[in-house]
Formats: sequence, C-alpha cells, structure tokens
Amino acid sequence: MYWLATRNAVVFSLHWRSLALLLRSPPCRYSSFTPSPLLLKKRPFGRIFCFKDQRILKRSLRTTRKVKPSNDVLTEKELSNILWWKERLQNCKKPSTVQLVKRLEYSNLLGLDVNLKNGSLKEGTLNWEMLQFKSKFAREILLCRVGEFYEAIGIDACLLVEFAGLNPFGGLRSDSIPRAGCPVMNLRQTLDDLTHNGYSVCIVEEAQGPTNARSRKSRFISGHAHPGSPYVFGLVGLDHDLDFPEPMPVVGISRSARGYCINLVLETMKTYSSEDGLTEEALVTKLRTCRHHHLFLHSSLRHNSSGTCRWGEFGEGGLLWGECTARHFEWFEGNPVTDLLAKVKELYGLDGEVTFRNVTVTSENRPRPLTLGTATQIGAIPTEGIPCLLKVLLPPNCAGLPVTYIRDLLLNPPAYEIASTIQATCKLMSNVTCSIPDFTCVSSAKLVKLLELREANHIEFCRIKNVVDELLLMTKNSELSEILKLLLDPTWVATGLKIDFETLIDECEWTSNKIGEMISLDGESDQKISSSSIVPDDFFEDMESSWKGRVKKVHIGEEFAAVERAAEALTLAVSEAFLPIITRIRATTAPLGGPKGEILYAREHEAVWFKGKRFLPAVWAGTPGEQQIKLLKPALDSKGRKVGEEWFTTMKVEDALTRYHEAGAKAKARVLELLKGLSSELQAKTNILVFASMLLVIAKALFSHVSEGRRRKWVFPTLLELPLSKDVKPSNGAEGMKLVGLSPYWFDVAEGSAVNNTVDMQSLLLLTGPNGGGKSSLLRSLCAAALLGICGFMVPAESAFIPHFDNIMLHMKSYDSPADGKSSFQVEMSEIRSIISATSKRSLVLIDEICRGTETAKGTCIAGSIVETLDKIGCLGIVSTHLNGIFSLPLKAKNTMFKAMGTVYVDGQTKPTWKLMDGICRESLAFETAKREGMPETIIQRAEELYDSVYAKEVVPAENDSKLQNMCSYTSFNGSNVSLQSNSGEKDSERGRPTDRMELLQKEVETAVTMICQRKLIELYKKEKTSELTEIHCVLIGAREQPPPSTVGAACVYVMLRPDKKLYVGQSDDLEGRVRTHRSKDGMQKANFLYFTVPGKSLACQLETLLINQLPNQGFHVTNVADGKHRNFGTSCLSPESATVC
Repeated sequence: MYWLATRNAVVFSLHWRSLALLLRSPPCRYSSFTPSPLLLKKRPFGRIFCFKDQRILKRSLRTTRKVKPSNDVLTEKELSNILWWKERLQNCKKPSTVQLVKRLEYSNLLGLDVNLKNGSLKEGTLNWEMLQFKSKFAREILLCRVGEFYEAIGIDACLLVEFAGLNPFGGLRSDSIPRAGCPVMNLRQTLDDLTHNGYSVCIVEEAQGPTNARSRKSRFISGHAHPGSPYVFGLVGLDHDLDFPEPMPVVGISRSARGYCINLVLETMKTYSSEDGLTEEALVTKLRTCRHHHLFLHSSLRHNSSGTCRWGEFGEGGLLWGECTARHFEWFEGNPVTDLLAKVKELYGLDGEVTFRNVTVTSENRPRPLTLGTATQIGAIPTEGIPCLLKVLLPPNCAGLPVTYIRDLLLNPPAYEIASTIQATCKLMSNVTCSIPDFTCVSSAKLVKLLELREANHIEFCRIKNVVDELLLMTKNSELSEILKLLLDPTWVATGLKIDFETLIDECEWTSNKIGEMISLDGESDQKISSSSIVPDDFFEDMESSWKGRVKKVHIGEEFAAVERAAEALTLAVSEAFLPIITRIRATTAPLGGPKGEILYAREHEAVWFKGKRFLPAVWAGTPGEQQIKLLKPALDSKGRKVGEEWFTTMKVEDALTRYHEAGAKAKARVLELLKGLSSELQAKTNILVFASMLLVIAKALFSHVSEGRRRKWVFPTLLELPLSKDVKPSNGAEGMKLVGLSPYWFDVAEGSAVNNTVDMQSLLLLTGPNGGGKSSLLRSLCAAALLGICGFMVPAESAFIPHFDNIMLHMKSYDSPADGKSSFQVEMSEIRSIISATSKRSLVLIDEICRGTETAKGTCIAGSIVETLDKIGCLGIVSTHLNGIFSLPLKAKNTMFKAMGTVYVDGQTKPTWKLMDGICRESLAFETAKREGMPETIIQRAEELYDSVYAKEVVPAENDSKLQNMCSYTSFNGSNVSLQSNSGEKDSERGRPTDRMELLQKEVETAVTMICQRKLIELYKKEKTSELTEIHCVLIGAREQPPPSTVGAACVYVMLRPDKKLYVGQSDDLEGRVRTHRSKDGMQKANFLYFTVPGKSLACQLETLLINQLPNQGFHVTNVADGKHRNFGTSCLSPESATVC
C-alpha cells in the first residue's frame, strides 16, 4: 500500500514520482468532493509522496533511500475523503485541538503517523481493525468500544476534543498519536455534541460473552448516530425513553425548465419527495426552515440561460448563492433524483438493493410556498421584532410535533380540497361535546427506526398501543368518528400514504391486540420483585427490574419460575451462611470496639456478601457460629481481586449467586427476544403506524388551534375556490376578499385591546397614511388572515370571505446587502421583480412603502409603473406609499382604488385613528413622529421652517382633510360563523380499562349529580318562568382524555373522581386548564372528571355550591366541603390558580 506523506520537511523530492503520475484510475462519473480553495491557501499539502512499506520517511534529511514502486495506491475516492476531513479540521479553534492536528499524517483515513507511539497499523492490531471499520464509513467519526470507554484515534480524536469537550489521552505529548474517548456512561452526551455540530458517528461495540484471555475481542458496527437520527443500540433493554429529534433530510437542489427543484431524502423513513417550479426566495425559505444533514447541489445550477457559470436568478452573489456558501455542500451530476439517492446510499453506507418510497404529493392547484420575506414578516418563521404567528395559533401548552405540522402547513399551503377538509374538520371540532383523547404524539421517524432495528422497548410499545387505541376510541363516538374520516386526506398529504378507513381500523385493532397480548401494560402487577427478610430488597430490585414488568408473565413462565427458585435458594444459602454469625455478634455485649457484621448488597459487584470486622473469636471453643465463620473466604471481584478487608462470602453463597444471575440472564434474554420478535411482527405494519401516528398529530394540532381560536374569538372564513380560467366566474358571484372586524393577529381580541378594520378588496388598493397610522400593521394582518384562511384555519375577524389564492406575497422594508454588493433599493427591486413574475389574477400582493429607497421623482414613476402592471394582471392586493406624487401621474390603472388610514384633528394636533377609509391621505405626521421619538426640538423647528419655505404653497386644502375624517361604514357580511349550539354527545362505550368499582362510582355520581341539579333547574324554571328548561347531560373525561374545544369560554360544573374514590366539585369557564391543574398534582394524573355546561357563570356557581352541600348527604366523600360555606364562592373574580385544588 502506498502511503502519503505531507511533511514539508521532505526536500529530496526528485527521487520520488508524484502522486499524479501514479494515479491513473479512470475518471469517476461525478466527483463526491471539490476541494475548497481555502484548503490550499491556509494549510497546503505541499508535495505528496508514495512509499512501498508502512514506514514513512524519517524527519532526518539523511534518509534518501530509494523505494521500489508498489501496486497499492490510494484511490481517488480515498483521497477525496482525506481532503474532506482535512478541510473540516481547518475549522478547529481550540489550542489543544490545534496541537493534536499537527501530529496527523494524511496518508490514511485515520490520519495516523505510524512513526509515533501507538501509531502502528500492522494487521491484527486495534488500529488496523479501526481502519477497516473507518473505510466502510469514511465520512463518519469512529468510536470504538474498548472496555469501559469509547475511544477515537487520529482525525476522530481531534474532533472529539474540539466538539465534545473531551481531553486527549496522555495529554499533549508530541510522541504519541492523538487519542481521546469518553466513558460508557457519557456516550449519549458525546454523540449529541458531535451530531449537533453536523457530524455523523459510527459506533463499534465489543461482542459480549466469554473470550480467550489472550485473544482480541471481536467487534462489530452496532449502529450510527446522524444529525436528527440518534443512536438506538441497546434501547430495547433499557427502562427509559429516548428523545428523538426531528429527522434531518439530505437535500438536493437542481434547476429545471420550471424553476428551482428541491429533493428531500429521509434515510430513516426510506422516503424522498420532490418539489419543482420554486422561485429562488421560496427555495431559500425551505433551506432556512429545514435543518438538513447534508446538502448536494446539482451541476445544472452552474449554468443559466446566458451560458455563464453565474448563480441564481440575480447572478453571482444572489440569494441562493449566499445561502449555500454559508453551509457545507457538494456538487453532483447526473439525474437529480436517482443520482441523489445513490449519493445518500453512499453517505449512509446502505446496500444498493435498498429502495426509497416516493412520497411526493402532486402540487397541482396548490398555492405556492411562502417566500422568505413573507414568512419572516408575519412570524411564520420566528424573527426578532416580528409578532410570531405560531404562538397565537396554538395554546402555550401545545408543543413539539403539532407545532411542526402547523408551521409546515403555513409555509406550504394546501390545495383547496385539503384546505376545505381541514376547515370542515375544525368546524366539527368546535362543536364537539364529548371528551376527546389525549392524542399521543409519536415521531414517525422514531417509530420506523426502532422497529426496523428491533430496538423498541416496552415503553415504546405502550406508546404505540396508546396511538392505535386512541384512534379506535374515536370510532366509538359518532362525533369523533366523523372527524376521523375527514382527517384521512390531510394525513395522506403529510405522509404520502393513501389508506382507506376500514383498512386503518382493522390494522389498528390487530396491532392493539398483538401488543396487548405480549406487553405488560400499566396497572398490571402479576410480576412482583422477589423479596426476602434476609437478602436486601435493593439487590432483587436492581437484578429483576431490568426485565420484569415488560412482557406478560404467561410468555416467560418457565424463566420466571427458575428465577424464583434461584432467589429462594440464594436466600437459603445466605441465611445458612451468615445468620448464625449475625446472631453470634448480636449476642455479644461489647463496648464500641466490639465485633460488627451485617448482610449487605455490594451494588458495584452485584452480590450479597457478609461485611464485618473483629468477629473472629480469640479462642475457638466450638460455640454457635464458629463453624460458619470457618467457611468464610474473602470476597473477590469479577477479575479475581480481593474486594476489601471487610467483605466475606462462602462457596455455597457464590454458587447460589451464580445460579441466580444465570437464571436472571436467561429471563432477560428471553424478554429481549420477545420484544425484538414483536418489533419484527410490527415491521409489516410500519406504514399503518406511521399513518396513525401522523393522524393523531394532526388531530391534536387542529383541536388545539380550535380551542385557542375560540378563546381569542376568531371565526371560520368562507373559503372560495377561484377558477383557473379568467373567463369563468366564481360560482357565488364573489371575486374579492372581505374581512369585517379584522384585528392584528398578535392582539388578543378577547382582552379588547385591538382596533378593528373592515377591508373590502375587489381589486388593487393604493394605500396612503401617516407614519404610525397602521399601514404596515394592516398589511401584515391581511397577509396573516389570508394565509390562515387558505390553510383552513380560523382568522382574527368578526366575519371573513377569503378566496383560495394561488400565491400570497408580502413585501415590507428592505435592507442593503453588503455581502452581495447591493443597496437597499437594489434588494427591493429584485424582490418586487420576483413578486411580479410570480403574480397571477388569483394572487394576493401586499407591498409596503414602495420605492422609498431612491430619488423621489424617479421612484414615484417606478412605483406608478408597478401599480399599472399589477392592475393589468388583475390581482388583489395593497400597495402602500408616502409618494404623493404618484396621484399626479397619468396612470393607466382602471381598477385600482384609493384607500387611506384615517386621521383626526384633536386639540390642535393631527392624530391617527388606525382606521381604513376611502380617499387619499397626504399628511405624513413626520414632524410629530420625530418629536415623539425624542428628536431635539431645535431640529424639529428648523425642519418646519424649511418645509414652510419650500412646500407651503403645495399644502393640500383643508377640505380634503375633512373628507378623510368620514369613516367608512361597516356593512354586514354573511360569513361562515358557526353557531355554537349545545348538543349532547354520545358517551363512549369503552374508556380504557376502568375497574368495576371506579366505573360503579362514576355511574352513582353521575346519577346523583343529574338528580340534584335537574331538580334545582326545574325549581328555577318554575320560579323565574324562563323560556327554556336547561337539561343536565353529564360528559365523562377519562384518564387519558381532555375536554373538547366547545368548553372554552362555556360555564361548566365538574366533579373530579379521585383515584382514592373521593370527590372534588368545581366550576370553571376554562375547563381544560382546570383539568390540567388538577392532574398536575401528585397521584392525580389518572383522575376522571364528570362535567356539564349551563347558561351562565352565576348558575354554575349556584349548582357548584349545591353539589358541594348535597353530595355528602348522598354518601359521597367531598374533599372541598368548606368551599360550600363561602358566601361568594365561585364568583368571576376567582382565578383557576387561586381556587382550591384537590
């Protein structure tokens, strides 16, 4: 094998042939790596030489022996991998890492210098074995298990020191190769540190079991850790869960005739999707919102229509170029899809036979993805200083996968059919009266990976069963079943899987039964830990808790019995060996220095031994216990070393311990075998489980959105499908967008802090108004409302009519881009050009303060021309401006209307009203705004003087101002408000597995509550002669259920059925929050609730007090009886936090 030397100290280069002359392999179809120019500038290779044997030239200049050529050379692929690692090492900054990098030789993938200590690569050594593993996954950091450590050498050791915060083995000695590692217990943290910095890790484990003491342990690759895909080896045997981050795809970008194309490949899911026809801004938006593992750029990006090698639509230094150059990327050629998949297989070391499923959902009739500017300006992508739209769509307690789904839906709005389905689903959710499941959210990537690698433990199986059981529970109720059927299409779009309702239910029932037959579920206690009055309980707990309670006892009956027998034998052996000695010691009445002894659990050695001192008799007299003392011997650890001077055991006890451990090991192995077997059986149902888990994620996201929307008093808009042809009129005759009572989405209407506006948009609007008058807020609010509408969500308005736009674009202020050499006006023109090119008759265009970054006269003319262009296209939209000269231009805009943000004249000052009105506003309030922001008075006065001297004659007559003070009238609009009629829901026939006693208590409480309250309501009906008699319909909220959105803001009376059979009575107009508060208390996590709604909080308070006082008379134990004596108990001033809980 040829070895590459990069030492610049080698000066006799004329004796060696260069590598370029020796490497004559045929050129590859595509190169997997292009060295950065920085590589040669910062840390040059110098001359590269080849050597016959494994000894590199000594540093002495006297070494000039000729070396015979060899047939073994580094391939082009190996060389590219070495260059790849070297470029990444240039980014290392820690002084210790920099010193380690100096000891590397880039002649092999490990970067080992064979002349240094421990640097041998002789066949059969650990280094040679690690090199073989490294060659299989050349671009992954290699961690090799060596005893109680995971070690890395060479290049990998340098990266561990740099990114994992580890210290090098042996310090910074210059005569040894770089070595670093972490203890076994710190592996997870080390992997997290490396993957968070973008590196993949290959983990090599030692084979378990007895080996020859003089032979090297066998090792195998146990798994990999990638960014977004953690290491799961051994999870099946653990008793805890593993956090699974959002999967990170491999991204491929190419250029096609339709525009930009992005391909996303998920190795974990074995899926890929393609999206074509993207603009550059939309593509950059996707890159910024999608954390990817690796980025590949297709060679089609190198060339544009002019045939030059310039990037992107804007030429070299464009938006996409700037985004990509800030990341690591590689070029590839060939087919943008198939060759990308080949790259992914190479990257992850997958076999060529592995197939990837195409989950691309057709984008026909689907709105275009949001541009980067639009997404950031409405907070769909969290941006500093911009109100976050995601935070107002969902309650604060909703996080994780549901938030991710909502975010992705906003960034990629669905087709009209899917949006209509989502809206119909949300409307049904808004009117649900029955309790709803908790909606267990499981990551699809986690589920697929654990089943594929057979590493799902009993916790994960219980979670999978919760998913299918909650889905089956929805089928038992007519209201939830209808919602379930509507969710099938949105789930198909999210997963790419098309599964019909009957198949889904049948497969979920099979899965639930299969898991239920095997896994020991919560509440089942047929496998108690062994116990003994002699052996410490901690010993049995530690030894048996690792396998008991995972699978049902019926499947491990033989192994279970063997462990019990071994535990009994161990107890007997310990009692016979140690108890007489303990009895003898206790019988000895001695001062503080007397004999001591006890039976203890040596946790580190997993043994039960006798620990004592000074218990040996001074004279052997054949007294009780002496015979047992003679049988004692020092306790030894697993390596045969004496544990200590005070630990003792006997042969009989050691034999019993060995038999007990063997029985436990067999039982644990059997449990792991059963769990792995169940994973194998469920692998065939992976698609069903992925579909079911995603369906519950969507259900939870939509239920949460509806609850928050009702709390904020938002409404469902009327969503209109716009025709594709210009000649076809909409079916209902409406062409525009109308929102009545529109409020900024970041204000809480329920708190009454927002200024509402009515926007009736039938064409393009040219908007004027003063500084701080609300123009930008109006545009941002309109954009958010339109986006929410076309996604099927509720909107912040009193009523709304929203067309299903094919594109929503918002352009706010622009900043300069020094990196691209562009002024703010250049950036603005580039963005508006993109907007115009993507605009159609079915688009919504919102541009704030157009052309403000250039000279006024020419900027006004450019703005006028842009308005004419948009007017000719026929799109809906608003263009706001302070350029009053635009109204003097001879514009050819037939449909554009003038709107203004109103002002009023109060106490000699003009102030904004933040109300939209007809007309033109030429008052900018610039002086008032500058003064309000603290500008010195002298500057303001001088500005006013200059203004009067130049522009006084051009001031608009006062009568124009009076016109602006007439506010536009609010016309009524028949929207799609949903009437919140209270109707009784069907009780679920099955609610988990309640005990008979708890179910009986529930029925007794329900009967008593209904009787007491109904009697009171009849009495009130007769006394006050109300128009309608309220009926009591109790709804049960099970242990893993929550109230429906219809309870938000409704007066509810509830009874909590505690696990100890006691009751708690309360009332609230935030039932979900109250239930969550109760269940946060210790022991109350599985509490059930009965509730019913009544018209008005006053009546709820009366019935609450009545129940508190009457239920004890019916034989029930009420924990908050004292609350029934409060005169004003239950008034509106009582907050959930101040109420008595449990």
